[in-house]
Amino acid sequence: MILHKAAAFAAVIAIPLFATDPPPARPKAGPVEIMKLNDIKPGMKATAWTVFQGTVPEPIPVEIVGRLRNQNGPNQDIIIGKMLGKAKVTNVAGGMSGSPVYIDGKLIGAVALRMSTFSPDAICGITPIELMLEINDLDKSRPEDAHTPDKTRTHNSPVSIGPDLLGDLAAGLGTPLPSAMMIPIESPLMLTGFSDSSLREFGPMFQQMGVNAVQGGAANDIHSNKPAAGWEHALNPGESIAGVLVDGDMAVTGLGTVTYNDGKRVLGFGHPFFNLGPVDIPMSKGEVVMTLASAYQPNKMANATEIVGALHQDRYTGIMGVLGAESSMIPVSVKVRSLDDKSNLTSEKSFHFNVFVHQKWTPYLMMLTLYNSLSQLNEFADEATYRLNGKVEMAGAPPISLSTMTANGEMPTPAPLLMASWWGNMFNRLYLNNVNTPDVKSVNVTVDLLPERRVAAIDSAWVADPEVRAGDTVPVKVFLRPYRGERIERDFTVKIPDGLGRGDHRILLSDADTVNRMQNMAGSANRYLDLPQIVSLFNQERSNNKLYISVVESVPTAYYDDKTLPSLPASVLNVMGSGKASSRSLVTSPETATEQMALAFDYMVTGSYSLRIHVK
Repeated sequence: MILHKAAAFAAVIAIPLFATDPPPARPKAGPVEIMKLNDIKPGMKATAWTVFQGTVPEPIPVEIVGRLRNQNGPNQDIIIGKMLGKAKVTNVAGGMSGSPVYIDGKLIGAVALRMSTFSPDAICGITPIELMLEINDLDKSRPEDAHTPDKTRTHNSPVSIGPDLLGDLAAGLGTPLPSAMMIPIESPLMLTGFSDSSLREFGPMFQQMGVNAVQGGAANDIHSNKPAAGWEHALNPGESIAGVLVDGDMAVTGLGTVTYNDGKRVLGFGHPFFNLGPVDIPMSKGEVVMTLASAYQPNKMANATEIVGALHQDRYTGIMGVLGAESSMIPVSVKVRSLDDKSNLTSEKSFHFNVFVHQKWTPYLMMLTLYNSLSQLNEFADEATYRLNGKVEMAGAPPISLSTMTANGEMPTPAPLLMASWWGNMFNRLYLNNVNTPDVKSVNVTVDLLPERRVAAIDSAWVADPEVRAGDTVPVKVFLRPYRGERIERDFTVKIPDGLGRGDHRILLSDADTVNRMQNMAGSANRYLDLPQIVSLFNQERSNNKLYISVVESVPTAYYDDKTLPSLPASVLNVMGSGKASSRSLVTSPETATEQMALAFDYMVTGSYSLRIHVK
């Protein structure tokens, strides 16, 4: 539904604030008269409203300079104004996006752009209200140039990087933004409860999306997505508005200003938040702690306060939210434990927060929040190892159990970032399926910090007698070489499968990557895996803190979707290969590995080793 353009002239709106004028009345929710773009002339006196501190907006005198035609595209004119009063000191600050501008009590638009850098005057660009009123609540189209973390910008345009979250993060470093005369005012993305290292690692990625990530002073007070009491009277024009991406013990919120409120629907920003199109983001009120004056990067420092509704549209000319609406988020619990060299618990921290649901954003927010949870440990050491166990509960699908270990090594990337990247990529795979959108109900994860680099490579192995019979139980010994210390020796027995054909075969001792490789290739090659198949693949994946023992024979195996089809005759493979759809790849291996057991170690196990056997 398009917001009402019809004017009800009873609303009391600001009168221009200049030396000879009476004090203007603060704008309130309700229908308002609109001034058409063609009626706006250079030299007119206007008044903008925004919050400099606290929650009450203040009037700012604005002189209309003129009009930039087709600034943002065909028939997308921008009104140019010079802000006076307090804005001469602060300049056009981040967080002013959406500040409503009135001439003679008529709404003309929202402050949305500023001069690129170091302007001596507080020159702003005003998005005409006519363009903002075009935002349609029922519009389900998705813009092609959405600002998502899988895209960074080259000198001229956004470019998709790919599904590797760590690669996307690195791609944002050192790439300059395009220069322009007028640019959208950065919406400050407040990261509250986040460490300096989190801001340092992830800040460049946000910057490449045109978002200025800034560190907040304290954790957010929002712990519920239900609209607070009194939401009906919230978000009057000129007040602060925030989109909440993460809330709880740590928070990620985007701040702007309300342009228009018809009593139910709210417009703000005057430019996109992330240009995602239809969204479901918790919408909250905001409280400005202070407005930092700067010729280079002025910003409001603010906190999101109470949830009062949900943002439903994130469009080119602004955001649109509905008061009283409730958004769903994913509740996440993270427990971080520090252990000594005897595996005794020395300290423990727990974090609880909620994450915004979006195909592209959720994986990155999971990555960011886990990294932040791990980076706040006093016990961090260069030789440390991180061990993760997690569970993802979903509606309509079995839970996913996840387990891995990561250690600091010779690579420059620290173990917490590698662990967070692995965690984010799990959600990337889950959300990027083309069939079903997952309905994640909760996420629980425990990470143990172990005080040494626990990495062990498979060194060698030994079998008592390589001459065996089908059905025999064979003693085997394996040796692992840890990063430091003596070799690890482990004895076990392998059952030779009944019916294994005569001839030469081998016992394969391998890490998780070796065993997972073919099945992961088959899964990634199929563009139409549904949610149950993706969950099945997740739960079949082996953990990297185990050594896997398989008996390998020289007969083909086929990997199709989430299924492993061992010991297939060549005729069956030919039929399957000729009948498969082009979108569903069949991956084959010339051998079949029958997994016999897995030996658990408190180490990251790497490498593989083969023992030749002969079945008599």
